[in-house]
Amino acid sequence: MSLTVGILQPSYLPWLGYFEQLFRADVFVLYDDVQFEKGSWRNRNRIKAPQGAQWLTVPVLTKGREFPLINEVRVNSAESWQKKHLRGLAQYYSKAPYYAEYAPELACVIDRSWEKLCDLNIALILHLSAVLGITTPVLLASELGIAGSGTLRLVDILAHLGGTIFYEGAAGRDYIDESLFSSRGMRVEFQDYAHPEYTQLHGGFIPYLSVVDLLFNHGPNSLSILTGSMQ
Repeated sequence: MSLTVGILQPSYLPWLGYFEQLFRADVFVLYDDVQFEKGSWRNRNRIKAPQGAQWLTVPVLTKGREFPLINEVRVNSAESWQKKHLRGLAQYYSKAPYYAEYAPELACVIDRSWEKLCDLNIALILHLSAVLGITTPVLLASELGIAGSGTLRLVDILAHLGGTIFYEGAAGRDYIDESLFSSRGMRVEFQDYAHPEYTQLHGGFIPYLSVVDLLFNHGPNSLSILTGSMQ
């Protein structure tokens, strides 16, 4: 019997493809104890405004920490980023068909007092997964007790979970050594995500936005749209 495992770093308000990986996996691991990258999707994402895609960025404190792990990065609470993000969502999506239905609970998650970026991201991923109707169990890499790095650690995580298939993003083709999986009786399946085009506010379609853009515009149909089961 096959068991598909997905492993991704926790990101802020992730895009559609992130949740497609989560949906397709039987078990999903948040890779929370690897190095944080500045300017990455870990603390920012994009929404749609009349003038085009706009960034929502969570300010973080990394000064003095040359190579902090994702789960060590602290939110800069001195900046009023939550008000800015919630104001932006309201400004650009208040006229979306499902904004009023989903925005209040999302705002409650964002507006909590967050000390660590990772905790914020995990809470949002779990909340958005539940709203979308994704029921895949989610684990934290830091809680599995598996040391190591690189592809070997990914293989060991799969073995620990009884996984037979590693569902990896397309970018993994550049660095994943598939032979390390096959030598352990596993295989790698790379995501070949065909981004759906759906009705948005503010003019022509823009892909690769946060999943909240889809959710506010299409509500209960969002999961069908992002997984390609609705044409």
